[in-house]
Amino acid sequence: MRKLLASVLAALPGLVLAQAAPAAVPDAGASLLQVFLGLGVVIAALVGSLWLLKRLSSPQGAAAGTLRIIAGTSVGPRERVLLLEVEDTWLVVGVAPGQVNALHQMPKGTLAAAPPAQPGKDFGARLKQVLERRNAR
Repeated sequence: MRKLLASVLAALPGLVLAQAAPAAVPDAGASLLQVFLGLGVVIAALVGSLWLLKRLSSPQGAAAGTLRIIAGTSVGPRERVLLLEVEDTWLVVGVAPGQVNALHQMPKGTLAAAPPAQPGKDFGARLKQVLERRNAR
């Protein structure tokens, strides 16, 4: 048993040196080109599948332009109110998880343009009020 162990230990440094021999180093340019080509194939596959998904999921024929979302706003964490256009009618619809309720129906019209909000002035006025309250105490 000791002889066998001694012969294995004697052969061990030779095995380690044989395994540590340097392998052929691949060309860095070729491997970089291979990485970019693979990345290009993956990106092309993603773009192609997204285009195909959009093409297959869009409505076809007469139903393609009959329903449009004109406007919408969030009224809660998972609730929305939408203004839908169906031919010559506008529908106000409440949307919540698992249900859609018609709230109002009216003839098609035009939306009045809302004045642009000026968040900088509102914030400044609010900050001024808070500072005045703090100084008054």
